[in-house]
Amino acid sequence: MAELGHDLRWDAASLLRSQDTRSASARLIANERLMLQLAQQVAQMRCASKHGAASTDQSRQFDPLPGPYPPGAGPMTSAPPHHIHDATSLEGTFLMPEPDPSPARNRDVYLLFAHAPYYPGPGTQEINTTVVAADSLLHPQVCQPDGARIHDLLTQGRQPGEIIPLSTLTHELGGGADWPAVGDWERVTTDLLQLVHLGNCDALSLGLPEIARALLCSGPHSHVRAFDAAAGKLIAYGPDERDATLAEVGAFLASLVAEQDLWPGDGLLPPLARRP
Repeated sequence: MAELGHDLRWDAASLLRSQDTRSASARLIANERLMLQLAQQVAQMRCASKHGAASTDQSRQFDPLPGPYPPGAGPMTSAPPHHIHDATSLEGTFLMPEPDPSPARNRDVYLLFAHAPYYPGPGTQEINTTVVAADSLLHPQVCQPDGARIHDLLTQGRQPGEIIPLSTLTHELGGGADWPAVGDWERVTTDLLQLVHLGNCDALSLGLPEIARALLCSGPHSHVRAFDAAAGKLIAYGPDERDATLAEVGAFLASLVAEQDLWPGDGLLPPLARRP
C-alpha cells in the first residue's frame, strides 16, 4: 500500500503541475478517496479468519440483501457537494471485434460487480462493489447453468489475475443484447452476493468513490462526466481513468492473494465442456 500511495501522490503532483488546481480537484479527490478506502480494506482483510477471507463476519449479518446494478449503466448515487454526476453522460458501448473461436480458458481471473450500497455493521464504511474468484460462478448455490455460462465467458482469453467488471462482459455481448443467450446476470450476481454474506465464498468488498464506481459500471469506451463547482465546468473521465481504477483495485487484490487466493467455495460444479 505504501507503493500504491506513492504512485497516487505522484499522479496528484503531476496533475497539479499540468493543470489548474481547481480543474484537477475532482480527479484528485477521487484518487485520494480510493487510496484511503483501499488502505482501510487492507487493514480489515488482514484480520479475516477463514481461508484468508477478504469479506468479514460482520457482512454476513446484513439483511435484506441489496441487488446488483445493471452492467454498463452505472449507479448515479448522491455525490459530495462539489461533484454532480451527469447521468446522461454515459456514452453507448461499442462492439468489439469477433473473438477467437477457441480462446484459451484461464480460471485465475476475477469478476467485479457493483451493487446497492450497504454497511456491514455499526460504524463501518459503505460497501458498494464486490470482487469474487471466477470459480465462485460454479457454486451450486448460484443460479445454474447461468453461472457456468457466465464463467465460460469470463475465463475465455484472459490474463492471469485479471479483474473483469460485469460491464466489460456486457460490452462483449453486443452492449447487453446477447445476455439472454448467456444467462440471467442479475440473478447470478444476487446469488454471488448472498454467498459472500453467508460466508460460503471469499470476496473483496470495496467502498469505491462515486466516480471510480461509475467508471467500472460503464463500458470500456464509455465516459462519465462530473461537474466541478469550484472550476465551474464539467470534467470528463473515460477509458484511461477506468483502466487506472482497475489497476489500483488489481494492485490491492494482488497484495491479498499473494498470501492466499480468494476461496471460491466448496462443492463447485465442473466448468462447461469446451467443444473441440
